[in-house]
This record gives sequence, C-alpha cells and structure tokens, in this order.
Amino acid sequence: MIDSHTHLTSCAPSPEELVRAAERVGVRRMLTVGTDGDSCRAALALAEDFPQVYVAIGRHPNHATGFDAADLAELEALAAHPRCRAIGETGLDFHRDWAPASDQARAFSAQIGLARATGKPLVIHTRTADQQTLDQLAAEADPHGVRVILHCFSMADRVEECVARGYWISFAGNVTYPPNGALREAAKRVPDDKLLVETDAPYLTPQAVRKERNQPANVTLTAEALAAERGVAYEALEAQVERNAAELFGW
Repeated sequence: MIDSHTHLTSCAPSPEELVRAAERVGVRRMLTVGTDGDSCRAALALAEDFPQVYVAIGRHPNHATGFDAADLAELEALAAHPRCRAIGETGLDFHRDWAPASDQARAFSAQIGLARATGKPLVIHTRTADQQTLDQLAAEADPHGVRVILHCFSMADRVEECVARGYWISFAGNVTYPPNGALREAAKRVPDDKLLVETDAPYLTPQAVRKERNQPANVTLTAEALAAERGVAYEALEAQVERNAAELFGW
C-alpha cells in the first residue's frame, strides 16, 4: 500500500516511528507534501534519510500571500531535487480568509506552469472554490496535458466531470465518516486506474481511529473502506493503487 499525500513534518511522532509503523502494516511508499519553503526543505531532508519517502514541492493556497517571482524561483530550485516527484499542493481555498484570492490564483498559475515545465503531476487542494479551481485547471493545465491529482477529493457531485477530464482522484479518511455517503458513492465511480488513497496526516483520521492523530499507517483503514464500497478484495485494490502511484510518481 502507498500513502499518496501526507505531511510528515507536521506529525507528532518522529519520522522513524511513522515510517516504521507504516511498514508494519504494509505501507512502503509515501508522498510527503510541502506547503511552503520551510516545509518543502524539511520534507526533502526526510526523503534523503528514508527511501520510503518522496516529496511534493509546492505553496499551499493558504500560504500564497504575496507570492512573487522569488517564491517561484525557490519552488523551481526545490523541485529539481531528485526526490521531488510532484508539484503542490496548490489550488484555491476560500473557506478561510488567509490569503487574497488574487495571490492564490497567481501562485496556482505559477505551479501549474512548474508542473508543465517539469513534467511532474500536480497535486490540487480546493476548498469552497470548486468551480474556480476547475476553471483554472481547464484554462491552464488541461490543454497542456498536465497530470492532475485531486487530493482529499470532496466534489462528490462532480466526480463524472473530474473523471472525464482524466484526473486522478485521491480519497482521504473523511470518506469513512458516516455522514459522507455521497462521497462513498462517488468513490464507486472512479476508474480503477485513476484511484489513489491518502491520509493527509496528521489530519482526517479514518473513522475507526478518529480520536487519534492521523499517520501514514492509517491509510490501510481508508483503503479497506474503499475496497468494501467498490466490492473488491483489499489485495486487489492495494495492487491497483500501488500501480497507479508508481506510474504517477515514478517510484
């Protein structure tokens, strides 16, 4: 099993403990995601120490205030590291007023361009901005063949549109929450070769251990729930997700 999106630098246990716990349950690859310069550098340092860990380099929309050419140059330099396998997370987040919408859009556009230039997949964060996010992807990413990953997928009512665009769909622990039946139904409609599973640790702990802080080992709980919803054996879903991630991230 793999964890297609985690934040090891934000988790409470040590990286050694997190990687060891993940390996005990069969999680042998994980993508840890940077959200600003400091977290990207810390993530790359972890990836140099742990062969199981790869990195996405990006600027989260909530950290996009004042994004400029110097910020892009920093991302370009970090993305050149051989352990960087994706760009992001980037996108738009209008749920909280933490960064001006214009700065978010500018940072998003720059990272779409970086994904185009590097040929690396683009990890998308969207919250209370679905239409605007999809519009910007349609204008700037889709015409250029950028491979798009919708992290922590939440657009249950638009899953067919996202699938038609060829996006990879990544489900986090919130798909296991009892009120999220529509999201579970959407999970049934994602093609096998576009499915990913993630933790978004330390956030979105699966329902079975929801009182705990999340960690990469818990991705197996979300995968078990998805396998049950899709009517397949866990081992089959595990093998498929591993193939999908290997294709995307080249690990």
